[in-house]
Amino acid sequence: MLLIAAALLTASMHSFGVVEAPVVPASHPVVVASAVTTVPEDVSVLRPVMTGVQGTVDEVAAAHGATFLADLAHLGRAELLRAGADGRVLAAAQDTPPSTATVAAWWAGLGDDERDALVTDAPSVVGNLDGVPYAVRDRANRAVLAAGLADGATSAARTAMLGQVDRALDHEAGAPDRFLITLDTRGSGRAAIAIGDLATAADVTVVVPGMFFTVTGQMADFTNTANDLYSEQATLAGVAAPGSGSGVAVVAWMGYRTPDLSNILSLQLAKTGAARLERAVDGIRQLRPGTEPRLNIVAHSYGSTTALMALSSGRMRADTLTVLGSPGSDVANATQLAVSSGQVFVGDAHSDPIAGSGYFGTDPGSASFGSTVLDLAGGTDAQDADDVFRRPVGHNDYLKPGTASLHDVALIAVGRGDLVREEIRRGEGGRDGLPQASPDMYLVRPQDLQPRD
Repeated sequence: MLLIAAALLTASMHSFGVVEAPVVPASHPVVVASAVTTVPEDVSVLRPVMTGVQGTVDEVAAAHGATFLADLAHLGRAELLRAGADGRVLAAAQDTPPSTATVAAWWAGLGDDERDALVTDAPSVVGNLDGVPYAVRDRANRAVLAAGLADGATSAARTAMLGQVDRALDHEAGAPDRFLITLDTRGSGRAAIAIGDLATAADVTVVVPGMFFTVTGQMADFTNTANDLYSEQATLAGVAAPGSGSGVAVVAWMGYRTPDLSNILSLQLAKTGAARLERAVDGIRQLRPGTEPRLNIVAHSYGSTTALMALSSGRMRADTLTVLGSPGSDVANATQLAVSSGQVFVGDAHSDPIAGSGYFGTDPGSASFGSTVLDLAGGTDAQDADDVFRRPVGHNDYLKPGTASLHDVALIAVGRGDLVREEIRRGEGGRDGLPQASPDMYLVRPQDLQPRD
């Protein structure tokens, strides 16, 4: 049974393409619940930093919220260097950090010398705090990456992880810049790379992967998939809906640990991932007050379950949500999601055994959910005059260049979901008109049979 479940929930082994004032059509009002608005913690403790009395790593490790940040900035250089390598401090910063609004207020209140000291001496902390500007986080995380690759004592596993991230940052001359906005090397690791400028983009898309994705195994491929989406969006600049800013940015967000066969039946990783995704999205908004981008979530397989959890939590909102090959969630209807009205889209590829399975609850493509199910039956013949895009096939084809699904996702992300074609609705009893597929065990690699830490 476990192997059958694995086949029904597996994500691609290389990559599945192998991320205020949003402007949306007048008929699609934005859902904004008061619970979604992030309120800073008490920041009165943030400025009494330059008192001349230096703190200790133990004090920082025991602190929470705004006090954690104030104590961090209060460290002398020797203690700050220790803090940057202290597991307790890293856990506080990366697992239970202060709110993004508090981080943004703290960073804005620091002097240039204080900021430079934090980036230089504790880059592993600063580089993963949502609310710190992305150019700063990129500089800090690249310093951690370079130091790790140069460290002859680094374990083989960590070296492999860092090497994959390093390759993911490579891009051709003239291609958009890539920013390393998350790098957590603990355990199986977490990372996120932004393609394009998050500080100015009119359209920001966060791509969330499904199970079996690891930084060591897929970060370079996953980032290249995000780049394919970036390129497709860029070609649609002429039809894009107006937004705040200019250009696009796509985030390859591997910011949570995805399941393997040891924990496939559990939703705990999705819950943890949802909380991390909420902070990541709020961080984008906090750094764009008054000029928030149109924010899109694109989620594949188990990642769609994670995204649906986040958007139904009351702590995150998005302008659009597109789920691809979704095994479902406990969200029963699109009205439960903090997503602009009419802007929930579902992609079910031909012969995808996972899409429509409802394995984790309600199928977001069901007739009662209230989503737009994309018509992905584009022609397989490139010369077909009516269908210039190839239809995706199977579970792992959605964001590959030339597919109808990649083009539709790009249209949605630039505010033109009104241009996508909708599939004829299937009934409540199943996937009417769509061929059923058996679990494909070839999707599971030998290494996926081994539990990860």
